[in-house]
Amino acid sequence: MRQLFRSTNVYRAFSEGARTGETAHFTLVLFPDAAYLRALLKECAKAFFAAEDGSREEKLIEAESFSDCLFYPAAGGKLSADLAGEITDESLLRPVEGEKKLFVLDAFHTVTPLVQNKLLKLLEEPPQGVYFLAGAAAEHAVLPTVLSRANVRRVPPFAEEAVEGALRRLHPGAEGVHACAAACGGVLSAAEALLAGGGEDFRLAEQFLSGKDLVPLCRRAGERGAPFFAAVRLVLRDVMFCAAGQERYLALPVSEVRPLAARYPAGAAAAALGFAAQSERELIFNANGAQAALTLALRIGKELEKWHKLS
Repeated sequence: MRQLFRSTNVYRAFSEGARTGETAHFTLVLFPDAAYLRALLKECAKAFFAAEDGSREEKLIEAESFSDCLFYPAAGGKLSADLAGEITDESLLRPVEGEKKLFVLDAFHTVTPLVQNKLLKLLEEPPQGVYFLAGAAAEHAVLPTVLSRANVRRVPPFAEEAVEGALRRLHPGAEGVHACAAACGGVLSAAEALLAGGGEDFRLAEQFLSGKDLVPLCRRAGERGAPFFAAVRLVLRDVMFCAAGQERYLALPVSEVRPLAARYPAGAAAAALGFAAQSERELIFNANGAQAALTLALRIGKELEKWHKLS
C-alpha cells in the first residue's frame, strides 16, 4: 500500500517541497478512495517532514502522535465547529520540535459549509510556519471559495496493474485478484471489497445480465452495493471484448462470458456499460442500491429490445 501511495503525484510533490523548502501553505488532495484517504495523507505528511522510514518522526506520524503534525478529526470522526476553533487556537502556538507545523484535515468532503467557512481565513492566511494538508474524496463537496485558496492536487485512479500488484502484496494467495483489479476503476478499497466477496459480485452480475429472476437479483444487488455495479461494468467490458474477437483481453473466464456475448450485440453492450457507470454515479449520491439495480435492468432491457429489432 505504501508503495502505491508513494507513486502518486502529490507524494512526489511533498518530497520535492521538503527538499527545496517550497511547499504551499494549504494543499488540498482530491483522492477518489475515501477508505484510504487518511493513509495517503499520512504518507504525504511523512514526506513533508522528510521523515525517513523507521525514523522516530516517521513512527510518530504513523501513530498520529508527532507534536508538530496534528490530525483532525480523530479517525472515523467529523470535523466540527468546535474542532475548527481548536485548530485556530492551536495554529497560534509555536512548533514544538522544528520550525513548521502541519495540520492534516482528513475527510474534508464531509465537512459542512459552515465549518469550511469558519476555517477559510485561516487556510488562506495561516500564521508563519503553519501548513495545512486537507484530503477530500469528492470535489463537489468542497466550497468553491476553499478550492480557490488551495493548491489542489488531484490524484487520479491507479492503473489496473498497480492495483493488482498492491492486492497481491496485501492479500497473498487470494483468488480472483486480476478480475477485482480490473473491475475496481483504479480504487484500491473497491478492489478489496470485490475480493472480500469471493466472486459473488461477478456471479451476481452474470446472472443479472442474463435477464432472469431480476427482482430477487436486484434485492441482492442492493445489499452488495457498489461492488455489484463494478462487477457489472467489468462483465460488460469483457462481453465487448468477446464480441470483438479480443478474448485474450478478458479478465473473466471465457466460458462465463461467451453466453452473454451471444445475447448482447456490441452496441447494446457499450450502451449498457454507460448505464452501469451512470448507476454507480447515482449510488455516490445515495441512491437506493436495489432501486438503482432495477432501473439499470430496465434501461438495459430497452436497449436490448432496440438492438434486436434492428437485427
